[in-house]
Amino acid sequence: MKRYWLISIILFLLFLPGTTFAKVYIDINSPSLQKFPIAIKEFSNLGTRQDTESLSQWFSDQLASMLSLTGYFTIIGKAAYLEPAEQNGLTSESIRFSDWSSIGAESLVKGAFQYDGKTLTCEFFLFDVVLGKLIAGKKYTGVYQERTAMVSRFANEILLSLTGAKGVFDTRIAFTAKYIGGWDLYTTDFSGSPPTRLTRYRALCLLPQWSPNGRQIAFTSYRSGNPDIYIIDADGAQEKKITTFSGLTLAGPWSADGHSILLTLSKDGKSEIYALDLQSRRTQPLTRDASINVSPSRSPDGRKIAFASDRSGSPQIFIMDADGGNVKRLTFDGNYNTSPRWSPRGDRIAYESKKNGSFQIMTIDPEGRSSTQLTTGGRNESPAWSPDGQYLIFVSTQKGKGRLCIVNANGGPVRVLHEGLEQYRCPAWSPHIGTD
Repeated sequence: MKRYWLISIILFLLFLPGTTFAKVYIDINSPSLQKFPIAIKEFSNLGTRQDTESLSQWFSDQLASMLSLTGYFTIIGKAAYLEPAEQNGLTSESIRFSDWSSIGAESLVKGAFQYDGKTLTCEFFLFDVVLGKLIAGKKYTGVYQERTAMVSRFANEILLSLTGAKGVFDTRIAFTAKYIGGWDLYTTDFSGSPPTRLTRYRALCLLPQWSPNGRQIAFTSYRSGNPDIYIIDADGAQEKKITTFSGLTLAGPWSADGHSILLTLSKDGKSEIYALDLQSRRTQPLTRDASINVSPSRSPDGRKIAFASDRSGSPQIFIMDADGGNVKRLTFDGNYNTSPRWSPRGDRIAYESKKNGSFQIMTIDPEGRSSTQLTTGGRNESPAWSPDGQYLIFVSTQKGKGRLCIVNANGGPVRVLHEGLEQYRCPAWSPHIGTD
């Protein structure tokens, strides 16, 4: 639970028949996804204190902004609303749903808040306009500074209720970036809020890797002049060096139990993939080949590892068992494919591929079929999946300008998440980091 977080969550009503998420309103896996029309009315002030902070509008606008980022919703403009502003009913019986269906809304969000200058309480309600019933309701209590977190938590609830999959508004994105001549580790969120700087090494750092619980990040840093692995708390509070091998040392993903991580090491003269036990600091070699072997990525069930190797004569993607056996080549199209990242769903592997002289983001299934190109134009590299498998974040460089971008796993428009730093590298998406 976050410090200073005093938040109570009350599930009011879930009227869907059978299981909670028996009805899927939005098929987010459909290649022909149609945006879902939703109306979000300004929130009602139920307190005696005047709404000097304009929270009524702020809550509705902030929620609309967050939902727009998903690419799943059409937010119906407030100018189209037929329900009078003073009509503040928050129950199915008090809402005239025909006013909302006639403007094309299929879902409706209404809410109310109370703020006494110290404690902020906010209630959110999601309604099915067509069926005229409540889908989900939540109540959050905290301090004023936590109002954005309240909105993001209900945005997740909306996605869970309408799609059957939790949203990513409780996640963080780690990346390394160069600013005023120095490299450091940063984090931001799905909305692209101002980054939090976790290190002040001002030395090249690479490949952040989130722990399974989202509380720590492993990464490679040249802070001491040698590429060593460090582990830092997700808030930057504490850090420790965990390797001192000679030669190249690159951080890889954690095991599901958090007891080990994969590494790329050249301590024996050639680049190989190892598993490192974090308690004993012992290494186990997983590849034994005269070629270059890098960029390991675990399958969600932990049974397979995707990696890049030039053992076939050019960099290509391969898959092996978790113990290093049963190696199989995955990519055959193109002569430069690298940086594999296995989807949390297990059904796709993202990678970067050299196309017409520049790198683009691709995905392929674990059997090596149905490769799909997601980006065009510029240089696009270092893909990483969101924990729900719905999005990919990557580094894009166009006309010498670097930035972090997000694209839906099925393709579509690219959204710029952050720009303004000198260079970006190696984004990594955290698991869900809840506060319940």
